[in-house]
Amino acid sequence: MPVRKDASGRWHAEACVGRRRLHRRLPPGATASDAKRTEADLTRALHSLATSRTPAIPGDPSLTELLADYTERHALTLRSPATAQYHAWRIGRWLEGRRASEVREVAASITQDLAGHYAPATINRSLGALRKALRMAWERNRTPVDYSSLIKALPEHNQRTTYLTMAQVDSIAQHASPAVRAAIWVALLTGCRRGEVCKIAADDIGAKTIRLQAGNTKTLRYREVPIVPALRPWLAYLPLPIGFEGVKSGFRRAREAAGMPEVHFHDLRHSCATILLGLGVHLHIVREILGHTSIKTTERYAHVMVGPQREALAKLGSLYSASQKKRTG
Repeated sequence: MPVRKDASGRWHAEACVGRRRLHRRLPPGATASDAKRTEADLTRALHSLATSRTPAIPGDPSLTELLADYTERHALTLRSPATAQYHAWRIGRWLEGRRASEVREVAASITQDLAGHYAPATINRSLGALRKALRMAWERNRTPVDYSSLIKALPEHNQRTTYLTMAQVDSIAQHASPAVRAAIWVALLTGCRRGEVCKIAADDIGAKTIRLQAGNTKTLRYREVPIVPALRPWLAYLPLPIGFEGVKSGFRRAREAAGMPEVHFHDLRHSCATILLGLGVHLHIVREILGHTSIKTTERYAHVMVGPQREALAKLGSLYSASQKKRTG
């Protein structure tokens, strides 16, 4: 098992390439994400030690060579190069001695071996790196066909429907440190993502709005969020004195202490949308606040509007019933 937790709660990470094996026991307090990153580092270290003796076959390059080209070229152009490289290095062991034409079997082995240890979304990130490596090879005429089409993604089924009430958010915030508490309320009162909250700088805070720089948003678009009175007390904590991982771990401890271990930080963004819609705010206004590029993304929250619609139709129904009584009376 590449990543595991022992009886004492300590995480272990190991990697094996060829006949070489590396193992590390992580320090107390390390998380599963830390173990997975360590595993990727160990795999990369072993690959750097290994010497390839696979003969060159025209039109059918080795998968290890193609993935190395991906990590050295394409991954560095992405918004999170280190993360992209980790996803690629994770599957390095399955690629040893295998060629582009064998990718269907290789992908099946990766999926089977990683299932149960990683979430489908995580496995898909690694498969995506391999798919892109093969696509790049085909575009550069290194392979006669596009072998990337042979890799199929796993169904993720990861759409969440957790929406918090104001009381639930307050309960989690009360169990958080001051900095994490500020991040919680900034996220709820602006609809910002965790990464966007963490990247707000002092210069981004104006008299009436917070300016989200284009490079700091998921859509890579500039956005302004109005500063409402309830938000102003929390602006003193911006920029946050802790980073992305600090907010992540702090929120985890707070939600567990509040008895809501299933809640994610991103649920604050969902809750912002549902609370606004429940108050009667138009769907298009909510879209602008959240920064969605398409109204269809915002429409997933439209179920919240059913309540007001039911009340409105009930009033219409009452008028109908009254008119029927008059006519028959």
